[in-house]
Amino acid sequence: MIDLFLNFRFQFISVFGSIFAILFVVELIRRRKIKEEYSLLWLFLGFSFLAMSLSQTLINKLADMIGIAYSPAALLLFLILGCFAILIHYSAVITKITIKNKDLVQELSILKYEFEEFKTKLEAKEKGEE
Repeated sequence: MIDLFLNFRFQFISVFGSIFAILFVVELIRRRKIKEEYSLLWLFLGFSFLAMSLSQTLINKLADMIGIAYSPAALLLFLILGCFAILIHYSAVITKITIKNKDLVQELSILKYEFEEFKTKLEAKEKGEE
């Protein structure tokens, strides 16, 4: 009886948390705080977690396949692995942006140097004409 209550309580919290997470991501998209392309992973994880939270048989089958005795632990494992995958994706995105930023800073420095050289030559030329 207690195990059934704990499973129901865990399922209720999981469903509520999934719906909250999905609505939160949608609200961030609506307010333009997050781009749609970056929110897709969060929405996929939220809907996957919601589907697994609603289907007790799916959680039980997943737990049996993995060899986990307590099925809600399989749900938590899925959530942790999903968050880990999202973190790896964002690390790759940040690395790409860092490389682009470094290239832009170097290009800007070169252009600034060339502008200063041009400005110096122009001032020298103007002094020579006077």
